[in-house]
Amino acid sequence: MSQAEINPLLTTVEGIQAVLHERNYIADLPMATALRLVMALRKPLLVEGPAGVGKTQVAKTLAEVLNTRLIRLQCYEGLDTAQALYEWNYPKQMLHIRLTENSGSSIAQREAEIFSEAYLLRRPLLEAISQDKPPVLLIDEIDRTDEEFEAFLLELLAEFQVTIPELGTVKATHRPYVILTSNRTRELSDALRRRCLYLWQNYPSFEKEVEIICTKLPGINVRLAQKIATVVAHLRELPLNKAPGVAESLDWAEALVSLHQEALDMGVLEQTWGVILKDKDDLTLVEAHKKRIAELVA
Repeated sequence: MSQAEINPLLTTVEGIQAVLHERNYIADLPMATALRLVMALRKPLLVEGPAGVGKTQVAKTLAEVLNTRLIRLQCYEGLDTAQALYEWNYPKQMLHIRLTENSGSSIAQREAEIFSEAYLLRRPLLEAISQDKPPVLLIDEIDRTDEEFEAFLLELLAEFQVTIPELGTVKATHRPYVILTSNRTRELSDALRRRCLYLWQNYPSFEKEVEIICTKLPGINVRLAQKIATVVAHLRELPLNKAPGVAESLDWAEALVSLHQEALDMGVLEQTWGVILKDKDDLTLVEAHKKRIAELVA
């Protein structure tokens, strides 16, 4: 069943925007267009941008929209193919060997038994190509892996198949929708980029950030949401070590609502800086810009 048969709105960019909005995700035209092309061309989408701008949430919301499973591979330094693709369940294999020592089976028979699917631990990449319905495969923060793993990923993204020496080739019967995210901590290879559609997701405009806050927190005072967006936008202009993203804006808004704050002042700001600033040097820098921030919240 195609995505259009599931929901006809998914066949147009405007329809995708509307469906995402129903799930509290505000997508601009470039984002909605990119998702439309992911569904139409079935090519992976590489989303790059600063941390905390909603790149991961794109994949989560797409899975909700398509009413399908989200399979996530969280990348990190040292990630290898065994952790991403598959491993053999050695404790279970050892137990089977001990239990069948006196069974009379030949060595070849016992070897075939312990290297069968019953002893295979599927990791995210193998899981993604083994589904009865196309899942959304999120390869999160691909820039954290090394170049060797990135090279391994190229074959999978091109063919959507893997070879397990003991079992043969496993090919996806239903190609997953693939979203890769990167915070640009290192440059990705041209080969990987060529295999993907590309979207740069920057911090939202003031208007969009206010809309995001009001959508996620429907009861919030609009003026408070505007002040939050104003202060956060100013902070992003400073040379902070960790600039606040949309995630921090939402955390801050939720914190202020939980504290029953209807407006911002310097007293409230100083009490709640820890929600959006996560670095001692950043706190010191913001303190030096206190006068300008006070003007913004007045």
